[in-house]
Amino acid sequence: TWPEMVDNLIPYIGGEEEKSEQEPLKVWGEIKGNEIVKATAPNITTQCLRVPVSDGHTAAVFVTFENKPSKEEILKLWADFKGVPQELELPSAPKQFIHYFEENDRPQAKLDRNLEGGMAVSTGRLREDSQYDYKFVCLSHNTLRGAAGGGVLLAELLAAKGYFD
Repeated sequence: TWPEMVDNLIPYIGGEEEKSEQEPLKVWGEIKGNEIVKATAPNITTQCLRVPVSDGHTAAVFVTFENKPSKEEILKLWADFKGVPQELELPSAPKQFIHYFEENDRPQAKLDRNLEGGMAVSTGRLREDSQYDYKFVCLSHNTLRGAAGGGVLLAELLAAKGYFD
């Protein structure tokens, strides 16, 4: 219903780049008194593009490490990752939070955004880069993993931790 999107890509989404650069630093930061003190690292830069996809945010990620791990170490960390929602086996939590695809044409929004009820993150194309240590592509469902599902998962976590008692 948005004619501007037919056969098009718009190279700007108002406020999205700033949010994408700052929000992770809040998550990795700490609370001091009544304030969130953002982490000072990692350095994040983004460029956000609007594409005609109904649901799904895709990122091309480039990373450099202080101590560069092997590709196998990264893949093992992704495969073994368990966050608090997985440890507590919350109803909305994906069993496998990060899914890695070996195929060069994955992840794709149409094929992979609904993994684990839309709550998983899909990754692929992990490879060494000529300027950074590695690059890869990742995808998440912007509604189910994002606002709606993220809100439900947060409520489940708060309930499991006793905040509603």
